Amino acid sequence: MTDSRIKNLLLEIAGCFISALGTYSFAVAARVPVTGVAGIGAILYHLFGLPIGVTNLILNIPIILICYQALGRDFFLRSLRCMLLFAFFTDFVLPFLPIYEGDRMLATICGGVIGGIGDALIYMQNSSTGGMDFITMAIKSKHPHMPFGNLTFAAALAVILANGLVFRDVDSIIYGLIFNFLSSALINNMMFGFNSCMMALIVTTDGPAMCRMIDRTVDRGSTILKGYGGYAQDDKDVVLCACSSKQLYTVSKEAKRLDPGSFVVMLQANEVAGEGFRRLELGGPSDRDSK
Repeated sequence: MTDSRIKNLLLEIAGCFISALGTYSFAVAARVPVTGVAGIGAILYHLFGLPIGVTNLILNIPIILICYQALGRDFFLRSLRCMLLFAFFTDFVLPFLPIYEGDRMLATICGGVIGGIGDALIYMQNSSTGGMDFITMAIKSKHPHMPFGNLTFAAALAVILANGLVFRDVDSIIYGLIFNFLSSALINNMMFGFNSCMMALIVTTDGPAMCRMIDRTVDRGSTILKGYGGYAQDDKDVVLCACSSKQLYTVSKEAKRLDPGSFVVMLQANEVAGEGFRRLELGGPSDRDSK
């Protein structure tokens, strides 16, 4: 096993433990509805005392059969490993550790943040804990432009409402919405925030010189687009460059020094894929499985 695969496995284990901690020790302990199949398992746990982890595995069977083809064998095997780890931590480890018994709102906030961190670690290893994760992963693999956290939040609404109806607790619906909003926000920020950056559009009369300046000062690639001035009707070069916020400041400063008449537009880019930027793959085979 390579160092990369060992690292990915350790992150999966850590993600499963952290996700189970947020679910069992905070949300379930405070009767706060959680996401998807784990949320259904939590309802059955409160009603009949059924173990959450084992129930989660059983409920996953039909979902796995439906989504298997869309996500592929490798993703399924990784997810199965995470499902077993999540069940083990939830049913056989965390019951022997202290649970949070304080304020319900604090339990909601802590559970949402902790659970979101754990889920994001799992997803970033191109894996999942099954259930609604399989469905949202399948949707994400078909529609990559859709924000992943938003998909997980939408999938949680039905379970949150069901929990409120079963226990006749309107407050639980509100707490559940807060929990899953925080969890979804953490997932989005951890999965895609690391790949967010700034983008500069520099309108200049000397594109090649501007590109050389960018390469020299911040070691970033750039692209020259041909533009046409709307007022003077003259030819312009539009230099496009993706970089960090700190690098953008340097680029903007040097661009004005190199060409005082240049026009610089700074934009926030939520995700960048390509050379110099890591790309997150969801579903299907991954590089580490082919090594």
